[in-house]
Amino acid sequence: MSVAENAQYLYYKDVMKKTIYIIGHRNPDTDSVVAATAYARLKQLLGHKEYVAARAGHLSPQTEYIFHRFKVPSPQYIPDLVPKTAYYMSGQCETVSENASLWHAVHKMQNSADKVLPVVDEKGCYKALLHYNAFAQNVLGILNPENEAAISTSIALIRDTLNAQPLIIKNENEIFKCTVLVSASEIDTFKAVINEHLSENIVVIAGDRREIQEYCISKGVRAIITTSGMLFDKDLQDKAEKKGVSVLSSPYDTSATSMLIAYSTPVSIIADKSAPAVSRVDTVAKIRNILRESPSRCLPVVDDKNRVIGLINESDLAHEPNVELVLVDHNELSQAVEGVEHYRIQEIIDHHRLGNLSTKYPITFINKPVGSTATLVASLYRENRVSIPKDMAEILLCGILSDTLILQSATTTDVDRKMAEYLSNITGLDVQTLGRDIVTAGSHIGDRKAGEVIHQDMKEYNDEKIKYTVSQIEVDNTDEIMSRKKEFLDELEFERRSHGALFSALLVTDITKLSSIMLMVSEGDFLQQIDFPIKESNVFYLKDVVSRKKQLIPMLSEQLEKIAE
Repeated sequence: MSVAENAQYLYYKDVMKKTIYIIGHRNPDTDSVVAATAYARLKQLLGHKEYVAARAGHLSPQTEYIFHRFKVPSPQYIPDLVPKTAYYMSGQCETVSENASLWHAVHKMQNSADKVLPVVDEKGCYKALLHYNAFAQNVLGILNPENEAAISTSIALIRDTLNAQPLIIKNENEIFKCTVLVSASEIDTFKAVINEHLSENIVVIAGDRREIQEYCISKGVRAIITTSGMLFDKDLQDKAEKKGVSVLSSPYDTSATSMLIAYSTPVSIIADKSAPAVSRVDTVAKIRNILRESPSRCLPVVDDKNRVIGLINESDLAHEPNVELVLVDHNELSQAVEGVEHYRIQEIIDHHRLGNLSTKYPITFINKPVGSTATLVASLYRENRVSIPKDMAEILLCGILSDTLILQSATTTDVDRKMAEYLSNITGLDVQTLGRDIVTAGSHIGDRKAGEVIHQDMKEYNDEKIKYTVSQIEVDNTDEIMSRKKEFLDELEFERRSHGALFSALLVTDITKLSSIMLMVSEGDFLQQIDFPIKESNVFYLKDVVSRKKQLIPMLSEQLEKIAE
């Protein structure tokens, strides 16, 4: 295997390895992203390198501030988990250079599990596919005795295919249309035959017949090949050198040498150039028909630079994907990344109410009534007797303080407080100072669009088959939101319609007063049936309400029950 081919193979193996994504909910908040990052690091410290932190949405300003401040790389962004080609690829994949001989390629193809071989250029970019249908169709043209100039080859390819001993080599890499003549006839007959062809395209298999060798040199043929390891007289070598004639000594007899020359043609000429490649990010739905119509039921897979990274065949799609999941900070399908239902879920770590998620297999499910998933992940470090790296302790503390509003939210428990104190001691960070920093980082609205603010932390709920969405943002003053009330209500209405929801709401929590206002739009007269205190049209005042999970959602569920009665 060449250096380039070996690098390609290693790259392919890296793409193909099993990956277990640890991922939070859509529109992730700080707690979700921190939990995924820190739990992935714990798994890796325990020796499980296949675990990778991921996120299902863009970072909020607060989360971005935290990861930048503590110099922690943000998790891999995965906008969806709709089944894709890369998740189902399996097996080994070798490639062959477009300039390699057919003989070399066929040997490689025989060792391929799929009996196909992607043909690539020097950069590893896909050019064509060698499969047995293409080989059978095209090799007949080469071996057809009526096509005297059917073999495209070069002196270098002939030499390598024959494992010939080079005596004189001229223009070794130039591709030319080769006519092969075997000097089996009488000299006069042979001269008549050779005179019928263009000398510069002729390759003569001459054996040890000196008079024919000398005549071929005088005619300036492209190459003379002796068979069975025979060498060339020194004086004839000098003449061939001056005339620009290549001379090689084949280890094979005349019959085998003639046959092998036919296989010295570049593989690019034989391979199927019509066979398409598929992208590693193409969906399975898109490639099914393409695979079904391909002659070998197998296609090369390329990256965004058209480099071959593997193969996929129809049988691969019947296997389990090489992706599995760990969900953190949520357990409802409506909040999970799109496509989650297609993959095996190994674990769920959460602190919210139980949703409607079901699994085919038993899983590890950690669900405790604490204020933050970061608290649970930090506890898992201690349970596994793994010291928490300082950067992970820093962001875990941020996750707890963010989700509990600096330990003041109604969801805060003694477990959260004790864990925050523990992490504060590890990091040397003051809880109150750090808390104010991160809450302030996420509270500025500025010139951000209403849609961006609403999507920053939006969750979709299903309550007795009634669908609704609730977003939340913490601010140090609600005046800015209220001054743009119409813009936010218009965006909420757009979200309600796009989700087919009964209502959509935005909980705006004032971190200085530890109370909230709620902007809401609804279908029909639902808004008029809610008995929350009204601040003004489409806006409710929720005194002492700061937690969406523990306070607002139960309150909304009660309202839905009253309406259903």
